[in-house]
Amino acid sequence: MAASFRRVAILGTGLIGGSFALALRKYAPDTVVIGWDKGHVLRHALERGAIHEGFAELPLAVAGADLIYVALPVGQTIEVLPEIARLALPDALVTDASSTKRSVCAVAAECFREGGARFLGGHPMAGKEISGIAAADANLFHGSKYALIRMPGEEDAGKPHHPPLAENVAEFVALLEKLGAEPIWLDAEAHDRAAAVVSHLPQLLAVALAGVVRGQTDETGLPVTLAGRGLRDALRLAGSPYSVWRDIILTNSDNLDRVLDQMIQSLEQLRAELRTRALEEQFAAAGELYKILRDLQ
Repeated sequence: MAASFRRVAILGTGLIGGSFALALRKYAPDTVVIGWDKGHVLRHALERGAIHEGFAELPLAVAGADLIYVALPVGQTIEVLPEIARLALPDALVTDASSTKRSVCAVAAECFREGGARFLGGHPMAGKEISGIAAADANLFHGSKYALIRMPGEEDAGKPHHPPLAENVAEFVALLEKLGAEPIWLDAEAHDRAAAVVSHLPQLLAVALAGVVRGQTDETGLPVTLAGRGLRDALRLAGSPYSVWRDIILTNSDNLDRVLDQMIQSLEQLRAELRTRALEEQFAAAGELYKILRDLQ
């Protein structure tokens, strides 16, 4: 990486923010990493060596930062963006890690103006079913896609032969690659449609499956006591708390409505074909998709 960020403020030092901090400490050791969070979270982040300093006051956390990484829930990100835009250095890059992009990028477009700090929407397609700084991992982003969002007027960003990216955006792309992530450029609408299918729907299906299993479990513990690794693997996402997903669902409910309709139709088709050999075609098609996903890893 030809250039690097000298001082990075990470707002929210939980799983994603804490992992980004640990990754910086590992792969960009000359960078000063500052955290902003609740006091007990900052103490844990300091104990883990994720940050050099922690502040409970936002102005102190972002002071002098040339990269501000916002790893907060979607609603809190939207609330704090105007203040970040006001406090950030004019040549700073502000980027977020929210799982939905339309609402965040719409607010950012109002807050970040020419001549001030630059905003870059982002979403690391990485995570765990458990949250918090205790679960943070310096290699969380390694081998994962990392969505970067084209803002209005930046339709060619990230495309071959596009006009050069702004210097700090190019530096951030290079940093992500240094962390082992694969940057993917798309617009906010396309991101939210795709994330509804590959991220948000699987979470809701895990919750629904858990509800069915619980509802079928009797006083003897069956069928749970008979379950093997397959059910545990299928329900891994069910361990993720609602507090993480509330704002994601609220800000992408239209896309989730659409894919849930398709899911219901798919389940109805499965039920209609339970006693026919047509299920063989569905199993085959599912297996082919699994092979594609497996080979992408």
